[in-house]
Amino acid sequence: MQMDIRLAFGLGCMLLICPAGTRAQEIVPSTSDPASRGVRVCAGGDVLLGTNFDTTWTAVANRRYGVQIPALPDPASILEPLRPTVEDADIVLLNVEGAIGAPGTGSTKCGPHSTRCFAFRQPPSAATAIAAMSGHARMIGNIANNHSRDAGERGFRTTARLLREAGVAVTGADTIATPVVTANGDTVAFLGFHTSDDTPDARKLSAVRRHVRRAAARWPRLVVTAHIGGEGPGAQRTRDQVELFLEMNRGNPVAFARTAIAAGAGWVVAHGPHVLRGAEWIGDGLAFYSMGNLVTHGPFRNDEPMNRGAVACATLDDRGRPGDVRLFPTLQRYPGSVSIDPSGRALQLIDSLSKLDFPRTGVTVDSMGAVKRLRPLR
Repeated sequence: MQMDIRLAFGLGCMLLICPAGTRAQEIVPSTSDPASRGVRVCAGGDVLLGTNFDTTWTAVANRRYGVQIPALPDPASILEPLRPTVEDADIVLLNVEGAIGAPGTGSTKCGPHSTRCFAFRQPPSAATAIAAMSGHARMIGNIANNHSRDAGERGFRTTARLLREAGVAVTGADTIATPVVTANGDTVAFLGFHTSDDTPDARKLSAVRRHVRRAAARWPRLVVTAHIGGEGPGAQRTRDQVELFLEMNRGNPVAFARTAIAAGAGWVVAHGPHVLRGAEWIGDGLAFYSMGNLVTHGPFRNDEPMNRGAVACATLDDRGRPGDVRLFPTLQRYPGSVSIDPSGRALQLIDSLSKLDFPRTGVTVDSMGAVKRLRPLR
């Protein structure tokens, strides 16, 4: 049974995350007037809807979590619990964490005896599941990440093709922004980056500035997304420095976000660390430094804090500035099992991490998910 989002937050109020006097029915995704609210964009983090390369990991997961995890689940059923978080969205952005294709579509990047290599190829039905996540919103998938080429270059092209054929726009395949037109005829452009030289490279800030400026000159509403930063439980903090993972340069997330917003982006949405991070206001722009794992059916660990994610929604005005920003906390109990989290733990994490890492520019998140400035602009 799908849990109504108001009911989920109502349960959270019972767990004392809401202020005194707050009633569950008052907590709704958005209070904006649809006729005058601009364009509502929602964004989540990493999404992996199964992998047909190797399913032997499920035996270990079954023992770890004490449940029978299917090797190849129905991708649409995995995403179904998230639909209430995007019910007022005009456009939804997700990071597609892995190739998409049938067996035989490209070859795995991992050798037969590798122990530190992970390759993901989702079944073709993952593309249609992403397309159907919201009944009315336009969907866009970012494929600038370290797993989109897990089935090689041929698999990368197949991934982009299957998404587009399903009706999902694609960003991150090149340095040109992807415009997405809403049902009301408004346009938002998206530009995806990753810390690799075979994708738009988030480490090369002069190129980032040039690509974003070009896009912003054409589309005032511009969202930049990036797979950037270190990974794992020790990667929750965000600092203005180059981060490493497995001795690889994973970029400077803060320098990247500030460069993108200075060049004309209104909203920067990052992912890649597999944990939630803080967020900050950069002038009129907003940067979320990691949305965490949204739903990952594969050999990912679902221990704290990697089981926490969030969906962020913002209304972009005619200049692309985000307003009425809200977060919806999610919880992944085991691979492929995601739900709205009534405890609101993700809200508390983003709020506290923002204050720690950005004491002057950070966001504050209240118990209903509303995102505000920690300090007002002077």
